[in-house]
Amino acid sequence: MTQMMQALVVREPKVLDIADLPVPEPRRNEVLARVRSVSICGTDAHLINGDYPGFWPLGFPFTPGHEWAGEIVALGEGADTFGWNVGDRVAGTSHNACGACQKCVEGQYNLCENYGKPGLHSQYGHNVQGVNATYAVHNVKCIFKLPEGMSFDEGALADPASIALHVARRGNIKAGDTVAVIGAGAVGLLAADSALICGAARVIVVGRGYRLDRAATLGFETVDTNAGDPVQEVRNLTGGLGADVVLECAGTPLTVQWSMAMLRRGGRCAMVGIPTEDVAIKCQPLVLDELELVGSRASAGEMRRVLPFMANGRIRAKELITHNFALSEYDKALATFNDRASGAIKIIVNP
Repeated sequence: MTQMMQALVVREPKVLDIADLPVPEPRRNEVLARVRSVSICGTDAHLINGDYPGFWPLGFPFTPGHEWAGEIVALGEGADTFGWNVGDRVAGTSHNACGACQKCVEGQYNLCENYGKPGLHSQYGHNVQGVNATYAVHNVKCIFKLPEGMSFDEGALADPASIALHVARRGNIKAGDTVAVIGAGAVGLLAADSALICGAARVIVVGRGYRLDRAATLGFETVDTNAGDPVQEVRNLTGGLGADVVLECAGTPLTVQWSMAMLRRGGRCAMVGIPTEDVAIKCQPLVLDELELVGSRASAGEMRRVLPFMANGRIRAKELITHNFALSEYDKALATFNDRASGAIKIIVNP
């Protein structure tokens, strides 16, 4: 190890730099990891664009990144008592919750009631520094051992895969259900696999372009939003009834409206996409058809659950990796991520 490292620094919205920064030191119950792979998330693109001013991040300059894998190179005080050792291969997640509020005690640490309070809660790559760097520090609550044989690149997708499993579980999928997934990006495709794990008999992916083609390659039924009314097509595929569960993974006002409109009576929509605009929802069918709309934020314990499914191939995360870039090429990686004609699904940056 050296005393300095390379890190991506967003100087201000849309202004990127690769800087030399001091290697951070792990504090109590923290580890220092050599970061090997970082996956670009849609939240990263929004953050770099300045779409959440004063919230994500609190201010600039800032280092984004929260989907990662690497190996432990140093232990902070107390980390060894939790069974961690130098050399352990790990994947990380972002929510470093307080662990003491009612939501944390009940297992909903993603809803920590002390969110953002200094010294009580932090979210790596959101309101505290992230992992697009040679080294990064994480609390022991936020790291998980990679299964034997899993690559760092695949391990970097454990966080979005856990988010996908969480939204599927929030959908309360029952054995034999028909599930529609809106959005054929990485989280949508991972959610489609998660729906099968949760018991869905049929999964219909709604999207467009090369991402929808990938959904078809993975064996899912597909509905092309460019080919007509996706709500009517989902109803046509379900004998006019609609889907038992919809997983909304696109996050636009229109896709939210589609999601509610394609539900079967008594159906449930779990929403993980975050629209940046207000959404108008028809309340009459919400009441008369007893529909449900629930939010799904990050994950709450799914990291350890999702890794075995990734290892045995039931969650096909590694099949979604389309590009690799060096950290010094982050501007190119981000441009590729933002270009819908690039063929990108999941882009990995290797510090």
